[in-house]
Amino acid sequence: MNYYLAVLKNYATFGGRARRSEFWYFVLINSAISFVLGFVGGMIKVEFLHNIYSLAVLVPTIAVGVRRMHDVGKSGWFLLIPIYSLILAATAGATGDNEYGADPKATPAA
Repeated sequence: MNYYLAVLKNYATFGGRARRSEFWYFVLINSAISFVLGFVGGMIKVEFLHNIYSLAVLVPTIAVGVRRMHDVGKSGWFLLIPIYSLILAATAGATGDNEYGADPKATPAA
């Protein structure tokens, strides 16, 4: 849950790097919340509830994806390549500093 909140706090930060755990925990919690809101919205006949949440987390989702691409040493534009970006998101990040910032594993977690 800390990773999810950390992504929301840095909602518009496209610079820097994001660890695999930060990215995948955000994806997991975001998917669970979307599923619950879609289910509850369908039950109470308020289908747009899920859409409002999706719009609210659109920028943080793109930002953490861009930071994840930066961690593996690629540009954020690689998010537009569907299968390859998924492979990159699952790949271990580059050790040490790269052109996008310091190694997030080397710096203490906040």
